[in-house]
Amino acid sequence: MGSSIQEQSGDDVAQRLLDSAATLAYDPATEVDWDTPLDKDFHGASPEWSTLYGTAYWREMSEAQRRELTRQEAASVASTGIWFEMILQQMVLRDIYAKDPTGAEFQWALTEVAEECRHSIMFARGAKKLGAPAYRPHRVAVELGRAFKTVAFGEAAYAAILVAEEVLDVMQRDWMRDERVVPFVRTINNIHVVEESRHMKFARDQTRKRLAGAGEARRQINALVIAIASYVIVTSMVNKRVYAEAGLDVERAVTEAKANEHHKSMMRSSCSGLMEFLASARLLTKPALVFYKRAHLI
Repeated sequence: MGSSIQEQSGDDVAQRLLDSAATLAYDPATEVDWDTPLDKDFHGASPEWSTLYGTAYWREMSEAQRRELTRQEAASVASTGIWFEMILQQMVLRDIYAKDPTGAEFQWALTEVAEECRHSIMFARGAKKLGAPAYRPHRVAVELGRAFKTVAFGEAAYAAILVAEEVLDVMQRDWMRDERVVPFVRTINNIHVVEESRHMKFARDQTRKRLAGAGEARRQINALVIAIASYVIVTSMVNKRVYAEAGLDVERAVTEAKANEHHKSMMRSSCSGLMEFLASARLLTKPALVFYKRAHLI
């Protein structure tokens, strides 16, 4: 009886998301202005979100260098987004494999995968238009991601999905409203924020649903797995190559970025709602907190 009610609740959430997707969805191929040449008088992201904002190096940089850096950083975040969206799609498809295709959860999952495919193409085109190379996470992160997408299931998969989406969501809400950011990037961010809000609702619902029947040992193990995945995702967002592409001294830039308390504070504030959710799900265990603190998420 309890399982049936829980399944019905999940289907109710999925049906509402399907209805939302039918009402409000975007086609980036036509919604984004891909034809207008890049205007280098604009930033690629809100300057306050730059890894160097507030540092001595930032104060020494010209406005043109600052704008180039934020464009490269935005492209790096987009490239990391593509990497994780590919992991996400595989986990979701594996989760619904052989499940009832007539159910709303199955159909919503495919809808989410379709949206993620469009987002990845949108991010790829956006990064190219920003004049950035193909940024990729460190080889270790790539291999960890390969393992994670293969073995993660249930709450570990959906909570990790939620972490990646929530962190991006807060920064992109700032960027899409910021008139200093190049218009086509603002459009990309708006599309992503609107559609990812549905994905986050589903991930939260699935995390709660999967945890409902979890024992303490499973909760402890998956809390740590989610925290490690979160650490890898967040620390992979800005590739150190962005500094070279912006014409900066890479060694100095990396050193100042690592010590940048302003950026750490921005990351913590962006994750306050996420941390509240993880705490309510009893996923902020002591071992997990070590990784969230190292990633400056709490």
